[in-house]
Amino acid sequence: MSAVTRDGRDWQPEYLLSISSETCIGCGRCFKVCGRDVMTLKGINDDGELVDLDDDDDDEIEKKVMAMNDAGACVGCGACARVCPTNCQTHGVAA
Repeated sequence: MSAVTRDGRDWQPEYLLSISSETCIGCGRCFKVCGRDVMTLKGINDDGELVDLDDDDDDEIEKKVMAMNDAGACVGCGACARVCPTNCQTHGVAA
């Protein structure tokens, strides 16, 4: 799906497709620039599984990372990619 800018130039949105939990450091910069709730902070437990964060389970969390929350809300602006210090996100055109 192609779009145009305000003055009519062609623009191809590149949507957030995935976030690598191995590379992400959970800094939250992407979350702060996205006003659409596309991402959320999750935990990785001892078994390497993504889990919801709960105050009671903090001792079982090995690492906190950003994860997809509502991929359909992404408008493909790329703001999250521009602020990510680890380049842990994959962006592309919608299927």
